[in-house]
Amino acid sequence: MKTRTIAIALAAVALLAACGRLSDDGAGDGDGDGNGSILHPTGANDLVLRIATGGGFVPVEFNLRSLPGISIYGDGRMIVEGPVIEIYPGPAMPNLQVRQLTEEAVQAILREARVAGLLGADATFDYPCVTDLPTTTFTVVAEGRTHTVSAYALGFTEAAEEPAQCPGVDAEARQALYDFEVKIGDLASWLPEGSFGPEEPFEPSEMRVYVLPYRGDPELEQPPVDWPILPGLDRFGEPDANMTDVRCGVVAGDDLSTLLPEAQSANQLTPWVSDSGEFALVFRPLLPDEHTC
Repeated sequence: MKTRTIAIALAAVALLAACGRLSDDGAGDGDGDGNGSILHPTGANDLVLRIATGGGFVPVEFNLRSLPGISIYGDGRMIVEGPVIEIYPGPAMPNLQVRQLTEEAVQAILREARVAGLLGADATFDYPCVTDLPTTTFTVVAEGRTHTVSAYALGFTEAAEEPAQCPGVDAEARQALYDFEVKIGDLASWLPEGSFGPEEPFEPSEMRVYVLPYRGDPELEQPPVDWPILPGLDRFGEPDANMTDVRCGVVAGDDLSTLLPEAQSANQLTPWVSDSGEFALVFRPLLPDEHTC
């Protein structure tokens, strides 16, 4: 009986020691999987990290076609906006690129996100010394929750050799966010070789189409293009609750296959002809986690 009691006590001590080791490496607090990894969604359409910049004093059409700069999904796909030829009028379609990341790369990025303060409490960092500039929003889905941090006018001073001073601003936190954004934009400079693939064109399965009155540029007359699907543009989509004279609809399947080649050969001033006249269209490919207007 005494021998059995000693054996049970020794087993309990061993169990407590093991629990202590699990807690020490971060797996016991919900932050990892027991191997030091940061838990995150793994579904192909599940967002893990997004960096998006928007707002500011810009034309309506600019905000309608605005896309996140970087989106990373649970299957390791990283979708970014690629370079766009600097001509006027610009292409009607954005240049979206996708590359495949290994889990090793995703983990390295999430660790950098933690260093930048993106896996803690939600936060907003203002910069009251300037106006009419955009806001950069960081979204990280990890450790069982969605973390959201935004910074107004990020990069306005952080990118300067001699940053300007603005009272009441958390310059250190803003600099960490800016440094993280720059680092994610240059994976080859720090991620292990072989942990990410080449960029390839992203093929959307759905696309928003915004319909606006056609205004154009009288000095740059453009050849019209016939709207190739039904219904006609005077009945396509639903009115936007926040903008007058703007309607939005989502195109997918065969309709997208028909429309996409026309959109890819058009520019931002192309007049689209339907039964009741000419319209301006803004095309916004939907990302894997997006499905509506």
